[in-house]
Amino acid sequence: MLFKDLDIIQPIQKALKEEGYSKPTQIQAKSITPLLEGRDLLGCAQTGTGKTASFAIPILQQIYNEKKNSKGPKIIKAVILAPTRELAIQIEENFKAYSKYTNIKSLVIFGGVSQHPQTKALKEGVDILIATPGRMLDLYNQKFLKLNNVKYFVLDEADSMLDMGMIHDVKKIISFLPKERQNIFFSATMPKEISKLADSIFRNPVKVEVAPVSSTTETIKQSIYFVSKKEKKSLLIDLLKDKSMESVLVFSRTKHGANKITDDLMASSIKAAAIHGNKSQNARQLALKNFKDGKLRVLVATDIAARGIDIDELSHVINYDLPEVAETYVHRIGRTGRAGRSGVAIAFCSMEERDLHKSIEKLINKEIEVIDNHPFIGNSNDILETVKKDNRRNRNRNNASTNKDGKNKSCNRNRTNVRKWNSDSKRKTTNNKTDNK
Repeated sequence: MLFKDLDIIQPIQKALKEEGYSKPTQIQAKSITPLLEGRDLLGCAQTGTGKTASFAIPILQQIYNEKKNSKGPKIIKAVILAPTRELAIQIEENFKAYSKYTNIKSLVIFGGVSQHPQTKALKEGVDILIATPGRMLDLYNQKFLKLNNVKYFVLDEADSMLDMGMIHDVKKIISFLPKERQNIFFSATMPKEISKLADSIFRNPVKVEVAPVSSTTETIKQSIYFVSKKEKKSLLIDLLKDKSMESVLVFSRTKHGANKITDDLMASSIKAAAIHGNKSQNARQLALKNFKDGKLRVLVATDIAARGIDIDELSHVINYDLPEVAETYVHRIGRTGRAGRSGVAIAFCSMEERDLHKSIEKLINKEIEVIDNHPFIGNSNDILETVKKDNRRNRNRNNASTNKDGKNKSCNRNRTNVRKWNSDSKRKTTNNKTDNK
């Protein structure tokens, strides 16, 4: 199937062609047609699957068709909520690209910057509003927003909003919208509270699921280095001597850690910048722009700040710190190997992170290749031997539990354990969320 085979109007088709779009991704192929028909949609898809175009194209087309017979002022017809500033900006850039040959105006609003340019644009009139929940509520309460004409509502990365404590703001915003509207939710996972919220507002929705969170694309080459915590810096600098690592996204668990990694890299004459919640919006956007433009080779980010980083040709992702929630590993490495391209994901694991490593391998249901010939292996030989023993034990256990038909009897038990671990981990890390941002 090609985009030209879908029932998409010519102005949008022309813009898509200029953006290099020819064949829709799996989520786009499954979502665009029912959304053009006006159906509610609940999509389970992780980052990098092309979900923005899945909802942007149908919304733009429906607004375009409505506006053909109307010459009135621009009023907000669609609201898209995103959990972070970076993601909101990325979504708005996509809307602008797809609507290039229409007269549809979109606007992105978010906190951390002056509201004056945003309120000025709102007064001039917009058709589509992309927002973070906090800033949207603030401007609504100041009466800069009128939502009584909204026909399309999108909640993107719904599970992230739940994790970040935004769900109450989201519910408030929903209460301000007209009851008759098209609802679209996208989420990498489907927590109980998100499902409950969807059930309360959806009408006979289409349910679409692609690239489940436990999957890791085959185009990404994964490896792990066992290294002591104090040797991680030296290992990172040593790896970056490889000039084939053209663009590298490094994940730190904390803001302080991101700053420290960046300082260490800069001291070694490696161009790098950090983005996290303590950085101003202008600083974050400048760092991201310089990284995309190739002026920076390395970008160091915390998980929340990395939402919305969408770089097609990102060559490497490095997990300097392993995440405390296993699904986050999949989100992180999914920043590379996008749109069918190949990518490389490298993880560092200290003795303290051994349990996190085991939980990640349980989730993705595969052993990550261990690199055991690097110069900083040092005292990590003990953990390396433990890993090898564990892997041999697991393989023997799995072989023993395979029945005559070749079906693994432990499969369902493993899934249950993974779900239980993920749930326990999320509860355990709730008190550390502020630092993790």
